[in-house]
Amino acid sequence: MSFDGMVTYAAVKEFRDKLTLGKIEKIYQPQPEQLLFNIHTKQGKQKLFISSAGNHSAAYLVNETPENPPEPPVFCMVLRKHLSAARISDIVQHENDRIIEIIMETVNELGFSVNKKLIIELMGKHSNILLIDMATDKIIDSIKHVSIDVNRARQILPGKAYQYPPAQEKTPFTEITADDMQRLTSSELQPERAIMSEVQGISPALAESIAAAGNTSDVPDATSGISSCDPDACFDALRSIIYSLDEGKPSPVVYVDETGKPVDFHITPLTVYENSYDAVEFDTFSEAAAYFFSHRESSNTIKQKSNDLMRVVKAHLDKLKLKTQRLNEDLVKAENSEKYRVYGELLTANLHLAKPGSSSITVLNYYDGSQLDIPLDPKFSPSKNAQNYYKKYGKSKTAVKEKKVQLEEVGREIEYLESVVSFIDLAASIEEIDLIKQELIESGVIRFRKTRKEQKKASKPKPYSYTISSGKTVLVGRNNKENDWLTLKKASGTDMWFHTKDIPGSHAILFLEGTEPTEEDLFETAAIAAFHSKGADSENVPVDYTKVRHVKKPSGAKPGMVIFYHNRTLYVTPKLPTEPVPTRSS
Repeated sequence: MSFDGMVTYAAVKEFRDKLTLGKIEKIYQPQPEQLLFNIHTKQGKQKLFISSAGNHSAAYLVNETPENPPEPPVFCMVLRKHLSAARISDIVQHENDRIIEIIMETVNELGFSVNKKLIIELMGKHSNILLIDMATDKIIDSIKHVSIDVNRARQILPGKAYQYPPAQEKTPFTEITADDMQRLTSSELQPERAIMSEVQGISPALAESIAAAGNTSDVPDATSGISSCDPDACFDALRSIIYSLDEGKPSPVVYVDETGKPVDFHITPLTVYENSYDAVEFDTFSEAAAYFFSHRESSNTIKQKSNDLMRVVKAHLDKLKLKTQRLNEDLVKAENSEKYRVYGELLTANLHLAKPGSSSITVLNYYDGSQLDIPLDPKFSPSKNAQNYYKKYGKSKTAVKEKKVQLEEVGREIEYLESVVSFIDLAASIEEIDLIKQELIESGVIRFRKTRKEQKKASKPKPYSYTISSGKTVLVGRNNKENDWLTLKKASGTDMWFHTKDIPGSHAILFLEGTEPTEEDLFETAAIAAFHSKGADSENVPVDYTKVRHVKKPSGAKPGMVIFYHNRTLYVTPKLPTEPVPTRSS
């Protein structure tokens, strides 16, 4: 990620233009390593988001307010104490490095005007956010504490004098001259390596782009290394980027892969990514940064949350499948219990032949005329042995009924969890993952103790909404609870219900509003239902459909589990309508 000194330079330029003389109204700490400042400025309200997380070290302006914890963390309380109603007097960058300093004027407990400084160090896993008393240059507090056990050279603790991170002994990019560039491009190192190693605030990708601007070698691009380049062209490329930022005309761009996942971003196009990824252009630095981090964070968070949830569900599925195996084994044993009835009858008919204390008796099996050996327990009399065989036979017959009932219950549980697995696979947002988790909690699959603070209002169903070619609306559930809501509450009895045949998936409802569906309506809706199922990557997927009035939910059934009749089946290839783009129903 190229949040280098040049990107920081652009961020400071944007912050100075939009936040200087602004008044801090509210301070939040959404996550342990994140801060959000609501700032009132002449241009209106601005929201400054700062993160010191190792995989998300950044500072940019946002439009949305993230969810906050019920109780503010200690560092948030410290900032509120010292910076509430503070006015921003200046925002500067330290020596073209990834360090932003926000200087603020505020009033202390005695009513005297004092200056405080918020220092934002954007250095990957070593990122930090510190509040400094400018009168003493001491740390009031920081979002991360660094003790002597972690770093002997630089401790970050309340009361300690603030020290900047060790200097890298490089020349800031704003101080590079044409002669410096001549020296760098003529060194033994490749031009991009020389620029990166000697110039402060330049990332590898930006160094390659600057070197590529002056490429005079036979190599077509900078990805394979540049053997020679024109120093004047390289210098002009660097100064052009700086000039565009000084004039407030950056060219922010986010590079995304074929799946739309952000790979990198910068405030200027990067040659190294031009042939490999698609470029998404933005007007401001903050728009690009917010897009990059929100989409990357969302993708990573969805993946992490879905993996955690999938692990729990699959562990539960494995237990149920093992239980099914054992129940089947017990059922086979129970169904082979007919011999106990025969033993009991033959032993009762031949009690006069049995001797007390015998371990077996051989009798004539009058069912087939053969000789049959019947095992006996020497501890019991022959009549007691016969009674025990009748009891075994009776228990086995009862066990057959019980095991079949248990197998049906376990089968329904497996069917339900397999539908949950398909919804986890298809989840496209954190909200959908959270709703599935909530469903599993309510179903008892996940044990969870709710506290009063953690109780949330039930969210309003927001199924996927599509408009097919005839103009009719199709709604599709995002999880089993929404499936129930759609089928049992939202839809009328004359609407059409669709679901993949014997394949976990969503309920799809074709809303007819008193009209009759055409064959094209049925096939389009069936294709949508197939797309929102485990068979989305297959062809000729069977989809059952029937009137909603013919869909019933058995008493006590799990969410999304229904029975239906008078149904017919279509075979379709999963597909979504091309127009319009799918939206969420309100």
